Amino acid sequence: MATEIVVPRLGWSMDEGTFVEWLKADGEQVNAGDMLFVLEGEKAAQEVESFDAGLLYIPAESPRAGDTVLVSQVLGFLLEEGETPPEYKPADAPVSSVLDEPNVTPPQLEKSEKSSVNRAGRRNIASPRARRKAKELGIRLDGVSGTGRNGRIRERDIVAAAENGVVKPAGTASSAVIAPTQSGTLKPLTNVRRITAQRMQASAQQTVPVTLHTKFNAKGLIAYRDSLKSSGTTPSYNDIIIKLAANLLRECPELNACWTAEGVYVYDQINIAFAVATDNGLLAPVINQVDKLMLDDVAEYSTELIEDARAGRLGEDQLTGGTFTVSSLGTFGVDHFTPVINLPQSGILGIGRIVAEPLVEAGEVIAGQTMSLSLTFDHQVLDGAPAAHWLQKLVHALTSPREHIL
Repeated sequence: MATEIVVPRLGWSMDEGTFVEWLKADGEQVNAGDMLFVLEGEKAAQEVESFDAGLLYIPAESPRAGDTVLVSQVLGFLLEEGETPPEYKPADAPVSSVLDEPNVTPPQLEKSEKSSVNRAGRRNIASPRARRKAKELGIRLDGVSGTGRNGRIRERDIVAAAENGVVKPAGTASSAVIAPTQSGTLKPLTNVRRITAQRMQASAQQTVPVTLHTKFNAKGLIAYRDSLKSSGTTPSYNDIIIKLAANLLRECPELNACWTAEGVYVYDQINIAFAVATDNGLLAPVINQVDKLMLDDVAEYSTELIEDARAGRLGEDQLTGGTFTVSSLGTFGVDHFTPVINLPQSGILGIGRIVAEPLVEAGEVIAGQTMSLSLTFDHQVLDGAPAAHWLQKLVHALTSPREHIL
């Protein structure tokens, strides 16, 4: 009997994803445990494992690379030897990754999610990509004329409406986006880019961010890391800062917390997320309970997570559960910057580059090396004085890491 291959839910809030590619060819033997296809979820692309065996059958109408797919949507089948493929009936027509969507008759749609009603009482039917684009640009569907079959609104209709100035706030003023005024090319969003944008907007709307900048003599930090180079895994400067920051968060629990309608929610564990730039966008994998780990363990975990992030191998469990975030732009020559709080958290630490510059020590000007730190915190959760005091403690620990790394 044929076994359906369906889109899994990679995260609890995931309703749809982007189909990336098959890892097996049509007609190829698939064994239980084989990686079958790649699916891009809310935060990362992930290889999906087959729990069954059989000959892979990929229907001609199945989703293509770049198509949006719904959770539980059938992608193909695993067949027994000599078995006739079943009829393929996609739950929804695949959503094309290009703007020029095919003219297809839309399936029966639910009022609440799949359509809107215009002023004349006639239902406006829109494709999923059109609805997302309308929400992104702040355009109400009842102000758009669909060019698809039976008046279906396609994504290019939304883009055209935006270019023509038909921008109507879809619910709130903050959702409206100013339409482009010059010719250009629309670059489709990846799921990672879309989720990042949504989280950044949410952070701007739900927090009261304040950023503190400081600079310290990095001589002790540099000497400490140099002393570790003879060991197996040499921790990076980021590893050392992540470990020291985690050790000190117990002394300022409000930085290891988040704001809620009921009050400040302080997390029990100290799980540090750290920013990793990938070809698909920014990811923030998480190292759990960093305050209880040895520095070598932190270095090993961070190395593995960075490799997995850039190879697209991170799972949802590796990208969730962070309680504080560290972001470094020092390798890009940045001295200091204003990091954005990663919800649901109340603090994020930005790390700048090490700079050679004159320092005054014991009344004399010497050649020195400094590093800049930037701490953004949510002023709803804590005030400036305790945040500044914590940053001061971190600087003190970084000037003599060996004494504080335990």
